[in-house]
Amino acid sequence: MNRLLLVLLLLLAPVGAALAVNPDEVLSDPALEARARALSAELRCMVCQNQSIDDSNAELAKDLRVLVRERLANGDSDEAVIDYVVSRYGEFVLLKPRFETKTLILWGMPATLLLVGAITLIVASRRRAAQAKGTPLSEDEKEKLKKLLQP
Repeated sequence: MNRLLLVLLLLLAPVGAALAVNPDEVLSDPALEARARALSAELRCMVCQNQSIDDSNAELAKDLRVLVRERLANGDSDEAVIDYVVSRYGEFVLLKPRFETKTLILWGMPATLLLVGAITLIVASRRRAAQAKGTPLSEDEKEKLKKLLQP
């Protein structure tokens, strides 16, 4: 039983996070490769849209990985590489959008929705409390209620 469990563990061990980077894409300089991996993790695959280009097997993702590595090999800074890719594919290519004037709505919307929700809850609870206080029934209303409730 222990051997079977060990064999299963050894078979499933390589199933972890498999990156889509092909061996022919890897740069010979480890420092440049580390920068390329970091940048690739920040860029969205335009085909898959929920994966970084580092995780995607799509051809466009491969092209972007190669482009990032070429730009780094040519001496571009990380910011210059990101700016170049954004200029070609738009802000959507960034998995984490930049905080700019045009993305203010995107970044501010969660806080705004929380604030609106809190205000709505406060107003609704105050209205409910005011309605619950109400005025007591008059004697005439009590008599009518008794007549309605009697079978």
